[in-house]
Amino acid sequence: SDCWWAGELWLNCSLTGVSALPEDIPQTAVTADLSYNTIKTFLCPDGGKEKWMLKHLNLSHNLISDLTLTTCRSFPGLETLNLNGNAIHTLTLAIPTPARGPNKHGKVDCLLPALKVLSVEGNQLSRVPRGLGLLQSLQTVHLTSNGIRQIELNDFQNCSQLNDINLGKNKITAIHPDAFRDLHKLQVVVDLRGNPLTTPLPQVFSALNFFQLQVDLSGNAW
Repeated sequence: SDCWWAGELWLNCSLTGVSALPEDIPQTAVTADLSYNTIKTFLCPDGGKEKWMLKHLNLSHNLISDLTLTTCRSFPGLETLNLNGNAIHTLTLAIPTPARGPNKHGKVDCLLPALKVLSVEGNQLSRVPRGLGLLQSLQTVHLTSNGIRQIELNDFQNCSQLNDINLGKNKITAIHPDAFRDLHKLQVVVDLRGNPLTTPLPQVFSALNFFQLQVDLSGNAW
């Protein structure tokens, strides 16, 4: 492909016109930049028994519309995933394995156990990505400028490490009172700017640590 190495572990494929993940990307790459291309479908490569060393993947400003990472076993060390500026309307990150038999609980099959930063700004999401709660290392979620309409009770359930949520410039009209209740590490900001919220939400933030937390509710309808 037209990709080139920028340093020993950084593979730069930005602005090269690729429409899929190049087959010749080595498994030793730590950072891969595939931004500003024409990728419509992203399929995780089959590394067999070998695991990729990739920690940072940039797929921003492509043409991806539907993305499912529930079978992605190649990137166990991935820490940051940038999907900004695509046309993503459905994003599924992980799903629990169905329970079998009476009184049995489904297993949690976490395929991105090291993911810390997820950025999906400027897309077409109508809801929070499915499976966030199964990403046990997740610390930052940026979902600015989508079409998210409401925040449901379980959208951020079990995201125990989450400390930064950006939901600005969406179409949010309702937030469940307990949506953020168990996020005890929230300390950077909950950004809800520029949404059509019409009612202040004291209950939503009453259980959080106001000494550390910043909540931005500017530009709403009240």
